[in-house]
Amino acid sequence: MASKTLYERIGPEAIAALARAWHDRATADEIVGHAFSHGFNPDHVQRIAAYWAQAWGGPTDYTDGMGDESRVVRMHSGDGEHDEMDERAEECFVAAAHDVGLAQDICDELRAYWRWETVHLNAYPDSDENVPDGMPFAIWS
Repeated sequence: MASKTLYERIGPEAIAALARAWHDRATADEIVGHAFSHGFNPDHVQRIAAYWAQAWGGPTDYTDGMGDESRVVRMHSGDGEHDEMDERAEECFVAAAHDVGLAQDICDELRAYWRWETVHLNAYPDSDENVPDGMPFAIWS
């Protein structure tokens, strides 16, 4: 029997709750919140939940109607290196996973995912113009 995907292990309701908890923590954080200081999409929480769901083996709602991987990477590019913000964002993410009651083994895997995804999203620190079109969607396995 194949092992369950992270999406199957967490479930769509908990992913939505995680997206809300992370958004609330990140926007309130004195360091991470700077990334949101110029505003964000009013559907940000739903978009994050759809992105994570797809990245973790769930439905393709994100790429079916919200954007593609190149767009996501572009949104996170061109801001230079920001290690302190990345570390704080990771802590907000793991704390949010605990806030919604996810099991420790899932929280540990989510931390590993966050680190993996951060490297991917930060691959173009100098300019969003360097991000190629048609990037494959980043699936965690």
